Amino acid sequence: MEVGDPLHVAMTKWGDRPHWEYDGVWLGTDDLGLWVGTPAGVRHHRPGLEFVSEVDTVTLFPRERWWAATFHAPGIWCTAYVDMATPAVLDGPVVRAVDLDLDVIRRESGEWFVDDEDEFEEHRVRYGYPAEVVAAADAARHEVWADATAGTGAFDGRSAAWLGRLGDLVGL
Repeated sequence: MEVGDPLHVAMTKWGDRPHWEYDGVWLGTDDLGLWVGTPAGVRHHRPGLEFVSEVDTVTLFPRERWWAATFHAPGIWCTAYVDMATPAVLDGPVVRAVDLDLDVIRRESGEWFVDDEDEFEEHRVRYGYPAEVVAAADAARHEVWADATAGTGAFDGRSAAWLGRLGDLVGL
């Protein structure tokens, strides 16, 4: 893949139930994984809901990690939204992962919080998440929380450079 090549992100929920899908562009890779850029104005859709992105975003799909982190340009209620998810797979021009409900989010104010613990617990039972999936999602939440609140790893500010790269691409 070349920088700027189109990519489609297809997230599902457990049991191959459809979830968020949207189009983006390949931004490149770093020591953590694959970066996908999504400019403002892109349609995101899932059954029963859709929206058009208000700001540019970049999403890190880390190698062999059980999460995906989306970083937002200023202008909306959050600056980072991290989904606990199965490790992403690049399937040609499509990035695929299974969203496991649990999220770690940074508000525009800088405050971090964990969201959807109740949904994770409910779906764990309803959809029969295997014990190893539950353990991996919980470990990922702790990993993300530690890095996010310490400002290390993916949360060390590197997303600003990736947002800049996206801006350079879409500004051409």
